[in-house]
Amino acid sequence: LLAARPGSPPLTRRLAPLRARIITPVEVRAELAGNMWKVLVKEGQEVAREETLMILESMKMEIPVTAPQAGTVRRILVREGQSVQEGDPLAEIE
Repeated sequence: LLAARPGSPPLTRRLAPLRARIITPVEVRAELAGNMWKVLVKEGQEVAREETLMILESMKMEIPVTAPQAGTVRRILVREGQSVQEGDPLAEIE
């Protein structure tokens, strides 16, 4: 099933990009400046793709911050009430 073709790299080298993509956490970043109004998840929690993780308040609007992929929340990098700038890291998902 996993037999290599003649001249192809070893299986471990062929799987390295896939392993890195699975293990490497994805950073969730703020799309705009505002205040972190509500954090809806906890570290260690499983989340689905597009699940709302947090709600950012900006210009009197509530903007949902969603998970870019399914996974486990590894770290939450902000707290409720904290000011954030566009591009600031908010959480990590792996």
